[in-house]
Amino acid sequence: MAHVAKDLGIRKEALRGWVRQAEADHGERDDRLTTAERDELKQLRKEDAELKRANEILKAASVFFAQEIGRPRTRPSR
Repeated sequence: MAHVAKDLGIRKEALRGWVRQAEADHGERDDRLTTAERDELKQLRKEDAELKRANEILKAASVFFAQEIGRPRTRPSR
């Protein structure tokens, strides 16, 4: 592996990582996520963050509207 990495002009640890990832992608390893699983996890984390932001906005809006409902209404003077 060191010889191939040298021929490619890269560090052997980089090549080793690529080989391990390729093995995981082909089902030959179960100690790391496949590329598809990594992509899915990244997307799910992004969606989770968006949902958390939306929940915070909805919580703030519900507090605002609850306060508005609790206020006595006054009629405008003519």
